[in-house]
Amino acid sequence: MSTAIYTHPDCQRHEMGDWHPESPARLQAINDQLILAHISDLVEHRDGVRAQLSDIERNHSATAIGLVRDNVPPEGDYYPLDGDTLLNAHSYEAALAAAGSAVAATDAVIDGEISNAFCAIRPPGHHARPSEPMGFCLFNNVAIAAKHALDVRGLERVAIVDFDVHHGNGTAESVAHDPRILMVSFFQHPFYPYSDVESYTDTRVNVPVPARSKGDVVRQLVLDHWLPALHRQQPQMIFISAGFDAHREDDVGGMGLVEADYTWLTQQMMAVANQYGKGRIVSCLEGGYNLSSLGRSVAAHVKALAEL
Repeated sequence: MSTAIYTHPDCQRHEMGDWHPESPARLQAINDQLILAHISDLVEHRDGVRAQLSDIERNHSATAIGLVRDNVPPEGDYYPLDGDTLLNAHSYEAALAAAGSAVAATDAVIDGEISNAFCAIRPPGHHARPSEPMGFCLFNNVAIAAKHALDVRGLERVAIVDFDVHHGNGTAESVAHDPRILMVSFFQHPFYPYSDVESYTDTRVNVPVPARSKGDVVRQLVLDHWLPALHRQQPQMIFISAGFDAHREDDVGGMGLVEADYTWLTQQMMAVANQYGKGRIVSCLEGGYNLSSLGRSVAAHVKALAEL
């Protein structure tokens, strides 16, 4: 079996203006770096599909869906959902393609066609609330995929691991009342989306860290907080919200991770997945806006997933 990279052409067609850091160039930077690092030829490349409306409805209200579907502007125009989240003529199809790629990867991993997958998709998802899009995000790709694994594919327990620099508030809200889903994360605090720090529970271990925190801080919190929670829950599959904006070169955030930290994080999650979930992992791109560090960090992540 192998690692697969899922993407979809529609993910390149969503854009929010030349000024916006969440741009189609992010996916090109990832592809270029995978080739440069001699990884691209060693993994499978699979085309995603657009999600069905029923997939989206598993996590989002009719109002949230309508805000995206019904406000798509004419070609060349933009429709602002908030100050930094805009729609263009292709945004609804891109959001369906991003979520659908995550669902397709989930099916392929559960079916044993591949060992694990990285979804090179955009728009990202972890800020998308059940009731509304926000923060560059339209639909919550990871939450949709996790609920598909549970409600459609019959798994009993899954975990969502979020290592983006920002708190995955939309994911936290999406899974808050579902005891089948463990969410673990770290996030720079205080920082966007300026949500309150959550109390730790058996299924919510979201750890705030101060700006300028480096890899040693993150590795220790994984050992002290994430791993005990993951071993208690024994997830049958792990979903990763893979944001790379905690990298020291990414000016959108203010943390100090490097590629070796993303390799270590990935290896830790693979060990848990191997112990309890037949190695099943689906990772979905979230943030990461310095194109050089994004490409290098994704290459490190994929290399670790593929055990290269």
